[in-house]
Amino acid sequence: MDAKVFMEALDQIEATKGISKESILEALKEALRKALEKSLFGGAYEGSDIRVEISEDPASIEMKYVRKIVEGEVEDDFLEISLEDANKGKKGKKYEVGDEYVQTIKPEEMKRLTALTVKSVLRQKLAEAEKQSLYESHKDKIGEMITGTVEKCDDRGAIVNVGRTSLYLTRKDLIGDEMFNSGDLIRLYVSDVSSGEQGKSPMVKVSRSDPGYLRRIFEEEVREIYDGTVIIKSLAREAGIRSKIAVYSNDPNIDCVGACIGVNGSAIQRIVAQLGNARDKEKIDIISYSPNDALFIIDALRPASVLKIGLYTNEEGKKCAVAIVPDNQSSLAIGRKGANVRVACKLTGYKIDILEEAHEADAEVELKTVEQIQQEEKERAQKEKYENYLAKIKASRAEEAKVSTDTGAVEKAKPQKILDEDLAPEVEEKVEVKPVAEVKVEEKVETPEVKQTVVKTTTTLASLEASLESDKKKEEFKATQKSSKRPRKITEEEVEHEEIKPVEKKQPQMEIYTKEELEELENEELLEDEYYEDDEELDYDDFDKYYDDEN
Repeated sequence: MDAKVFMEALDQIEATKGISKESILEALKEALRKALEKSLFGGAYEGSDIRVEISEDPASIEMKYVRKIVEGEVEDDFLEISLEDANKGKKGKKYEVGDEYVQTIKPEEMKRLTALTVKSVLRQKLAEAEKQSLYESHKDKIGEMITGTVEKCDDRGAIVNVGRTSLYLTRKDLIGDEMFNSGDLIRLYVSDVSSGEQGKSPMVKVSRSDPGYLRRIFEEEVREIYDGTVIIKSLAREAGIRSKIAVYSNDPNIDCVGACIGVNGSAIQRIVAQLGNARDKEKIDIISYSPNDALFIIDALRPASVLKIGLYTNEEGKKCAVAIVPDNQSSLAIGRKGANVRVACKLTGYKIDILEEAHEADAEVELKTVEQIQQEEKERAQKEKYENYLAKIKASRAEEAKVSTDTGAVEKAKPQKILDEDLAPEVEEKVEVKPVAEVKVEEKVETPEVKQTVVKTTTTLASLEASLESDKKKEEFKATQKSSKRPRKITEEEVEHEEIKPVEKKQPQMEIYTKEELEELENEELLEDEYYEDDEELDYDDFDKYYDDEN
């Protein structure tokens, strides 16, 4: 046997069928063993020992027929052989009782019919291995989307190739009356994968009309659903006609319905575009989920308006509801061929009966208006919120009490202080205390050095007096230029409210005037004050003339 051709054949089968080489070799061994049983015994023989060994490098096939060596009479010629017959014509070491008598059979010695048996059994084993491989590759894809290529499509269904195998879609598994051409790529939803137990072959069931198909598309197209911000609470669908999906969000600030619709309806348009190419597009209603069953049913019956509703349980234990709608909206609530109310029943889990407003008296159940139900729901929500608040307070108080209890237990468990008086007298030891010599420490007080600052001036006292006198005359002249009248003198009563700021201590400066000169200056100021008090209106022209003459 050519080893290269043999290995190429194994690689080709593995690539086309998706079966591993080990599975192919096991199938070939089983086919050769059954063919050899048929050749030797005319079929399967219980207890027969036929061994087939196949090696890849070098490529070879060995088939062995093994029988047991017995002493004396042989009971079964196919399973046993006598010691004399086994040692007949044997050279070298002889067989002993209990040894195995091995008869080697070459593939070339097999008859043509045996070769056909090998071919038939090998084909059957390879088909089983292929189905098992198909099951192993798709068992983890339940609930997921796969892509396939359409091989054939007619009024009865479509055949789609999904890689190494082809799957059949019935008309019920397609969306409405959609049709495809050969070679079109379509998406499929894996609804179930059954194993090959109890003699049945594995089967992969795919669909486009399953509600899971629509759920997966929403998860792909709506980011809020993908990341878990918006949750799909319930979904009901009649493929190609109408679908209803109830969404919910734990965040009250998020509009879950608006998130599914998208900006200007962009998200819902992309979703509808993936629901087949039928003439009548499937309609999708997105509603907000409510824990109140009555409000949930009212939203599920949209686009019809519900005026009143009543809930009850029938004799069989099933949940039922009666919805009262306006007289001109009964057909809208029921929908085309009853699709709207059927999908609403699947969505809510209630059996819903539609009655017009004129036949409201026929309802044998207590009816409530939408406003009453909304008010009850509002009160229930407030009560639940209050109960949750009380529960949090109780939990926090219980936690505080537990912490205080634990703290008290720890304080009680603390060891008590042992006083010197409690010690036994025999434990006391005499300790000699030696007097400590007094050490005198002389404290040195450092007095800060005061640096004296000596100011040297080159200006004489006469020059300073002359400069001060000229400055004083200039200021008086400026005052006369501003107004012709002397400013009114402010009395002491008018300045009582002013706070007297403490005078900052100034550093000692060199005295410019002597005491005698200062007294003369004060006397001059007093004379001027008396002069000005006697004559309030003065002619300052005399002063100007005086200064002009002096200059």
